[in-house]
Amino acid sequence: MKLRLLSKRDVQRALPMRECIEVMKAAFAQLSAGQAAVPLRTQLPVPAHEGVTLFMPAYLAQSGDLGAKIVSVFPRNPARGLPTIHAVVIVVDGETGVPVALMDGTYLTALRTGAASGAATDLLARREAQVAAIFGAGTQGRTQLEAVCVVRTITRALVFDRNPAQAAQYVDELRARGAPFPADMRVATSPEEAVRQADVICTATTSTTPVFDGRQLRPGTHINAVGAYTPQMQEVDAETIRRAKVVIDSHRASLAEAGDLIIPLQQGLIAQSHIHAELGEIVAGLKPGRERDDEITYFKSVGVAVQDVAAARRVLDRAAELGLGVEVEL
Repeated sequence: MKLRLLSKRDVQRALPMRECIEVMKAAFAQLSAGQAAVPLRTQLPVPAHEGVTLFMPAYLAQSGDLGAKIVSVFPRNPARGLPTIHAVVIVVDGETGVPVALMDGTYLTALRTGAASGAATDLLARREAQVAAIFGAGTQGRTQLEAVCVVRTITRALVFDRNPAQAAQYVDELRARGAPFPADMRVATSPEEAVRQADVICTATTSTTPVFDGRQLRPGTHINAVGAYTPQMQEVDAETIRRAKVVIDSHRASLAEAGDLIIPLQQGLIAQSHIHAELGEIVAGLKPGRERDDEITYFKSVGVAVQDVAAARRVLDRAAELGLGVEVEL
């Protein structure tokens, strides 16, 4: 049995952000149409190190994509000089069940998470949106901004992070990369400064408490929230949820894992009927996206395995065309 090994660099070359956004739309459409088998991810807490390792399999019946991701989230890692998130993805042939590839899943996770927000921004943000605000200057925050810049003409970006030096590094790095990132990039000195200017907000943090005050949101703002992946974490406050048209990646996963929604539901501040749609329903035209310029829209992504498996399959197909990676005999 031959297995193709693909590095982060291989993944980057094989799947650019714009293409990944379209892959995410197709994957979410299959998920919402009931054409995907996606067990809730198995979480193995590692309390001694405040970490968790997640096991996430999926099968997409329409496209035949099959595989699984193993991802670890260890918030203490930055103090050790390591990324918070590490992951690998295995691709399995949907016709034979033979494992065919193993690839870096750390960048792929950031890529597909950013691409999901890109898809949501494309479907929900105002067309004339020009200012983006990013909460969290880590790897996820970078792909969040990249995806938003791919689908909207962003002329100014602000980033807020609890570590101002990390935010400054983020600004310097992405400004130097050029398009699609804007030349006007700034470190926000406060959450309020970022929120009051933003047309699109992305929250990509490991915070357990809200990172901005929902009362300060301007009408017409769109929010992508990709942190708060446990019922106890609340990255976006209940006031934002109450004011917003709420769109999610998966009903089942969000109601099991998304503290942003679970906490206000438990407090009786919203009902489940407040959830407008899954993103895949909007992709398929079954439910509307933005309907008014003054709507506040909110997309909650807890991350589902269809994203990883669909993206990994596309990476493998393109890698084979480009001759990327190394084949090993097992």
